[in-house]
Amino acid sequence: MTHSLHPLTIGIAWCLAWGERREHQFHLSILQQMREALLQGKNVPEEVRSHVEAVEQLQGIPKDYFPDKITDLKDNYPNLWEQTTRIGLVYGGATKIKGYVFESAKLPEIRGASALLDRINLIDIPAFFDEGKRTDSIKDFLKYFPDLESALIPELIVRSSGAVTIAFCPAALVDDLADAMEKRYTKETLTANSCVVGDTFRLLEIRFGLLQNKIDDTPWLEWYRQNQDNPLVKAYFDRTDVNTPEEKFQKRKNFNEIIGKLTVQFNQRRNGNDKPGSNRPSRRYPPMFETHPYLLRDDNTGALAAVQANTIPSQPWLSEPLARKRVVGLLAKRAVEPDKLPKWYTEHFTWKPESIEDWVTKFNDEFLEINHHYKEKYYRNKSSITVEAAQTLTEIGDASDGFVGYIYADGNNMGGYIQKSIQSSEQYRKFSADIFEATKNSVYIALAKHLEPHQLKNLDPDDESTHKNGEWIHPFEILLLGGDDVLIVVPANKALKIAQTIGDEFESILLEMGYQSLPSQQEAHRYKGKVPPQSHCELSTSIGVLITAYNTPIYYAKRFYDQLLKSAKKKAKDLKKYYNYHGGTVDFLTLKSVTMISSDIAKFRQEGLTMQEQEKSKPTLKLYGAPYTLHELGGLIETGEKIKQSEFPRSQLYQIRRLLEQGKQTAMLNYRYFRVRLKPENQKLLEEYFEKAWCDAKTNKGNLAPWMSLPEKDGTTTYETIWRELVELYPFIVETAEQPSQTEARLP
Repeated sequence: MTHSLHPLTIGIAWCLAWGERREHQFHLSILQQMREALLQGKNVPEEVRSHVEAVEQLQGIPKDYFPDKITDLKDNYPNLWEQTTRIGLVYGGATKIKGYVFESAKLPEIRGASALLDRINLIDIPAFFDEGKRTDSIKDFLKYFPDLESALIPELIVRSSGAVTIAFCPAALVDDLADAMEKRYTKETLTANSCVVGDTFRLLEIRFGLLQNKIDDTPWLEWYRQNQDNPLVKAYFDRTDVNTPEEKFQKRKNFNEIIGKLTVQFNQRRNGNDKPGSNRPSRRYPPMFETHPYLLRDDNTGALAAVQANTIPSQPWLSEPLARKRVVGLLAKRAVEPDKLPKWYTEHFTWKPESIEDWVTKFNDEFLEINHHYKEKYYRNKSSITVEAAQTLTEIGDASDGFVGYIYADGNNMGGYIQKSIQSSEQYRKFSADIFEATKNSVYIALAKHLEPHQLKNLDPDDESTHKNGEWIHPFEILLLGGDDVLIVVPANKALKIAQTIGDEFESILLEMGYQSLPSQQEAHRYKGKVPPQSHCELSTSIGVLITAYNTPIYYAKRFYDQLLKSAKKKAKDLKKYYNYHGGTVDFLTLKSVTMISSDIAKFRQEGLTMQEQEKSKPTLKLYGAPYTLHELGGLIETGEKIKQSEFPRSQLYQIRRLLEQGKQTAMLNYRYFRVRLKPENQKLLEEYFEKAWCDAKTNKGNLAPWMSLPEKDGTTTYETIWRELVELYPFIVETAEQPSQTEARLP
């Protein structure tokens, strides 16, 4: 008898064959023979054949099978019904990630914190399960948990591509694995928060959700039909995408119900609550470093200082957690070698960071070297020069007159999709891997399309950078990239194009992977200059983009790009609700000085950029157009390029912006006056790419330039304009015919 099973199914068979005790019930060599046989499609040892057959039977249950009565499982699958061996499942990872990464206000420490978490998430934790990838550090660490060394195999991992790891394990080792994962974060970072929980489940529960200890007592379909109007039952089972009670019940009773139970336990433990009856150490007191009013503190976090970094130009005092971030940041940017750490660190600390593979190296080795089309596009005949990673925001800003763009992206409706479409551990594993690959490759494609190596020219000698004018750098910084989250820093003049490409490519890659395509709703877009895409992927991203000076404090910038992302997500929810639009959205802000806005973007727009007359007969004027759909953002970029090409005098651009506040008619009259003074060919550019594209009237053949009409549900009309944002973007617009194309060579 030969077997060909999904990797996760091999992992489940491993757990069954291991048994419920800490010590494996069969000799370890038998278990290893079983795993090798299943991987190669060969015969398994006789001793474990019944366990493999049970898992095969579970795998063979038809996708559309769902029993009307719980006892039907006993009749149809008696072996699975009688299988009582429990299987462990753990869930968790790093928490309060932004608090740890952005604890320091300086880029080198932020970079190091992000790289350290990436290494733990993407390398260390997966290495627990793969003996061939365990470094000496991991081997030494697992000595604290000796039973895990032989009990974990790669096929147990459900998800390990982001901050949250999900994995099966033998039932008796659930707490050991959860403790090991939490301890790894604390041991390496000292102060990063983490939370991991676990529980055990029967084999049938992996397919049919939570069951009672005595399966016959599990409330099933008939019980649900009788109690579906109960508020608690309704809240647990009700769904908007299905109508019948049978469908609602079936959509809930699957692998996701197990994940839901672990998520509840995760939230309880993260909040400091101990699980009743658990012997695990409490997480009620997360890692922290005390401070003292009479002792020296570090220059960023306020923790007790341990060393002065005298080789850094500012000679800051650093606590040990901050010192670790600093040296990991140096390693991530290849500023030092692992065996040549600065003396201020090696003379005071014994912790040695392992080699870190930074995102710039991954971008070059994992993407450009494989996709030669993008390599040629990125290097633009500069492949022979030596190009190094940017060290500071100053260097990135050097490529755009001292301004940078923060791009913060997050997936839309991921949780809803999981609840609706993911019903098995195999689907969960594939979905997690697909989203990570789509996120990573969309960023890589956007960087390759719109950036190129930059030669430094305006560096200040006092800057902390180790680079000098004349050297070549990669003009970007990837601060976060995991799961569906992205935070990157790029030159300001490329930020919006890169953001649009990330959103477009994320959807395109997922469509190529087989995810559902939904019709595009034309009425969701205000831009009429080009025909919108005919379809969208059911999954998309929302993006916040902040354009600001390179020396804007990072903690200050974070406050704004967080708000911009939330605003873009709200736009996506509204468009989905009113137009069934599932595509991406973008909100952006050009912050030319730190005193431009005090704190709240929404409040600034409502109070400073919205003119609402007390008389109901007069329309409301919005002096901004953000947020935008991805299609609208492309139109905004093109419109800005054409306005720059039209040689519209900058003084008149700013004058029209000031006149917007004086009312609709005044702004329209002055726009017309300034427009007719342009050359005829330049007037045509504005007519085609601004007036007809954005400002056509809803009820006649005229246009309202520079306004757009937005009918409200109460019968009134709001007039909004993109003119203010075009003027703010004007210094960052690069005249080019390059536009993101959907016909570009795709990834293999």
